[in-house]
Amino acid sequence: MDIVQFTEFCLSKPGVSESFPFGGDTLVFKVSGKIFALTGIDTIPFRVNLKCDPAWALELREEYEDIIPGYHMNKKHWNTVTMEGGLEISLIKKLIDHSYHLVARSLPKKDQEALGVL
Repeated sequence: MDIVQFTEFCLSKPGVSESFPFGGDTLVFKVSGKIFALTGIDTIPFRVNLKCDPAWALELREEYEDIIPGYHMNKKHWNTVTMEGGLEISLIKKLIDHSYHLVARSLPKKDQEALGVL
C-alpha cells in the first residue's frame, strides 16, 4: 500500500480528518480529533504508526518482521507498520480499521453513534 492508497483508505472512514500538527513532514489522521494513524511523508520505506490492542500488538510483532513497536510512540499501544514490505493489503487494511475503531470506541457515546461505531 502506498501513501496515496493509505490516505484514501483513511479518509474513507466516517469522521476522519487529516492534518500536519507536528510540522509539514508528519501526516496525521484523526477521528473526531483523536489520532489513529500517522506517518512521515518522506520516510523510506513508507511506514505508518497505528494504534493497537496491547496483546495483539505483541502477537503481530512476533509474527511479522514488518511490524515493530511504535516509533516515537507508546510502544504498548502503538505499532509501526512497514506498508511497502511483505504484508498483505488485507492485513494492512485490517490494522488501519482496528486502529480507527479503537480510537472511535473511546469517544463519547453520542460521537460513537454519529460515526456508526456502536
